[in-house]
Amino acid sequence: MTDGAPFWKSTPLADMTSEEWESLCDGCGRCCLQKLRDDETDAIHHTDVACRLLDTQTCRCTDYHRRFRKVPDCISLTPELLADIDWLPPSCAYVLIRDGQDLPPWHPLRSHDPDTVRQSGASAGGRIISERRAGNLEDHIVDWPGEWPSAETTPARWRPPAIRRRRS
Repeated sequence: MTDGAPFWKSTPLADMTSEEWESLCDGCGRCCLQKLRDDETDAIHHTDVACRLLDTQTCRCTDYHRRFRKVPDCISLTPELLADIDWLPPSCAYVLIRDGQDLPPWHPLRSHDPDTVRQSGASAGGRIISERRAGNLEDHIVDWPGEWPSAETTPARWRPPAIRRRRS
């Protein structure tokens, strides 16, 4: 680090340690959702269908260390691949850092609280279905995984309760 700046501001993606690289992931789970690419237009259509290894509530991979053996098309994100991938969510830390932007305030590296990802509306947790139960992917096309997260558009049951203050 230089000048006390956090590593994501001072270290190029290609020079990050594996620990730094892994910590950039906010755990939203959006990258682990199935996508459809239109053959004619090349457009990406996001779905609410999760990889079979993704816990649909916590958005954590249930077998992270063996995921490539169990899901052959699972992607190992690298700085080199990042240049060609067009389906990551706009709030993805890897995309933000690649494009010279800062992490959002709700990112766990800034907030020091992993629950802020859910509070912000970024987490897919609780609003996705496993590919084992989904059926036809075309029946699950949704927009939100490809949009900037918004707590306002997150269903109320996933938002934290409002803090009420007592009047004296």
